[in-house]
Amino acid sequence: SSAVRYLVKPAQSYPRASRDLGESGEVLLRVLVDEQGRPRDIEVAKSSGFPRLDRAAVQAMRAARFQPHIEDGQPRMVWAQAPITYQLDEF
Repeated sequence: SSAVRYLVKPAQSYPRASRDLGESGEVLLRVLVDEQGRPRDIEVAKSSGFPRLDRAAVQAMRAARFQPHIEDGQPRMVWAQAPITYQLDEF
């Protein structure tokens, strides 16, 4: 599934070193959402180009909660894509 519906958005913070160095970009994550809407597994599908931002995105996604995917009336585990953007002017 490519549609991510958050119940609780990722607790995103900008790493201080990244801010000081002017690092910004988007991290595209693949998230395995379990039947309760929790992230079971998180992978970086496309890097921001900065490992520090990629790690921060994965960490932030661990706190997210999702609307469970329903199939045939039952919640199912599903992979979803979720972007996290780090822009200096937004923090």
